[in-house]
Amino acid sequence: MTEATEIPPPPWRRPKKSARQRRPLSQELIVDTAMRILDAEGLDALSMRRVALELQTGPASLYAHVANKDELLELMIDRITGELDVPVPDPDRWQEQIVEAGMEAHRVWTRHPGIARAALANIPLGPNSLRYSEALLSVLRAGGVPDERAGWFVDRLSLYVLADAFEDSLHHERGRRTEEDAREYFEQVRTYFHSLPPGRFPVITSMVDALVGGDGDERLRYGLELLVRGLASYVPDRPGTSTGQAG
Repeated sequence: MTEATEIPPPPWRRPKKSARQRRPLSQELIVDTAMRILDAEGLDALSMRRVALELQTGPASLYAHVANKDELLELMIDRITGELDVPVPDPDRWQEQIVEAGMEAHRVWTRHPGIARAALANIPLGPNSLRYSEALLSVLRAGGVPDERAGWFVDRLSLYVLADAFEDSLHHERGRRTEEDAREYFEQVRTYFHSLPPGRFPVITSMVDALVGGDGDERLRYGLELLVRGLASYVPDRPGTSTGQAG
């Protein structure tokens, strides 16, 4: 008995499209797809309709898994927070740990263009966000920071890091996509400051290098150290312990 072989269609017929195996629609798949859109095109490109289009389905089918775009953004923010390392409290290094956590958080948020804008108006309540907040609060408590000051500080720290990351995304949107692009812009600012009449602006013209000096990381770290050193002033003196110094 001979084996049956597939007979090719005549050349004038349109070949059948092979059915593409698709993953069943789920909340995880929706978030995966939204993250790809965000990373490739930025926050403004993201919508429920766009996610549905990428998944070859209708927007209504997404609502069985995600209530609306706000919930989708909350899920994405929590996904991104899950990329952050969780510090293990070290009472002697608590200030340095917080500064390093802020630097790392900034690097993570800027990897996902524009999402910091949404995170600024979001209270972090997802599992990854709660885990991260628990870790930061544990570092602060280990350093002797009073509870109320610690609670408020985590909020202020988040606002500072996210606002700086959002500013980076605005530079990116305005064509300053690389360090070289940004350097050119700030050199123009430097030149403009030098051109100002010293008689009217004696302080600005005498401080041009200080005003435009330092790169983004240096300025970010400086701001974090300011916040942490200010917080350290609320830590009661304890015999035999040290709050350490950031930086």
